[in-house]
Amino acid sequence: MEQKYIESVKFHGEVSGYLSDIPAVEWLTENGELELRSAVTFFVGENGTGKSTLLEAIAVAAGFNAEGGSRNFSFSTRETHSALHDNLTISRGLIRPHDGFFLRAESLYNAASYIDELDEIPCGAPSISESYGGSLHTRSHGESFIATVRDRFRGNGLYLLDEPEAALSPVRQLTLLGLIKDLVANNSQFIIATHSPILMAYPNAEILRFSEDGISPVGYKQTEHYQITKQFLDNPERMLGIIFEENSGNG
Repeated sequence: MEQKYIESVKFHGEVSGYLSDIPAVEWLTENGELELRSAVTFFVGENGTGKSTLLEAIAVAAGFNAEGGSRNFSFSTRETHSALHDNLTISRGLIRPHDGFFLRAESLYNAASYIDELDEIPCGAPSISESYGGSLHTRSHGESFIATVRDRFRGNGLYLLDEPEAALSPVRQLTLLGLIKDLVANNSQFIIATHSPILMAYPNAEILRFSEDGISPVGYKQTEHYQITKQFLDNPERMLGIIFEENSGNG
């Protein structure tokens, strides 16, 4: 049976400013609750529809550092996260996770620096970087990302990933799918914001489409990501011709 540590996200109160203009937040204010029905849930949609904003708010409401890391991470390079987490209540499953991590491709460098800084504090214990297979700064961005999932994610955990494809080649995205499968088999739950049609092909995942109309479930082959990618790969010359013609008309 698939493990779910977060069963739903409930919204309460009111928001103002730019948050009230985000379609996903507007949908939450009207509907009150977003259910998570699978051990792997994808947030997909165009830029600006609220995927990463909601994922970040869920992570902070669940006790994670806004810039990424485990619940024990407390670094902050700059306060840029929204206050949306104050309006969220996490409906948890009966079992609490033993592990957890909020992994953001854009701030992995900052998390890696924080880990190295902790290793410099004399405490007589094994270095924290050993849990990641060594210092993440000695590897490329993509290698660091995969190493974090492979070496640091222990299973029986709640894992939130924000646009992991930003760090990963197509081959590494396939590697990530295999790691997710193994972790799900070891009682883990994933919530992932992504644009990658490779990642969202994960079997039996729930795909939630974020759009101007709010949040709604969608089939894999009904996503714009799949359809546009397939159309392009089937006939790149035709697609490029259409795009270049449209752009020349705008000149």
